Amino acid sequence: MTREELLSLPVAVDLDTANRALTIGRSTGYQLAKRGEYPVKVLRLGNAYRVVTEELHQLLGVQSEQEEGRAQCA
Repeated sequence: MTREELLSLPVAVDLDTANRALTIGRSTGYQLAKRGEYPVKVLRLGNAYRVVTEELHQLLGVQSEQEEGRAQCA
């Protein structure tokens, strides 16, 4: 997944999208989520898993241009 694709994701994504961003296979991703060992926090909403996109950005070191600008000013 490119930087632009990562930055265009909604606030939370399904586990398949998070798996793709982290280059984790589907089966492995779901196994990790079920065991509570996924690399970022996973929210369980009924039968669905969701991942907060900001956590993916932090893990992958992806920042928007605005965030990069603020970091350089600090």
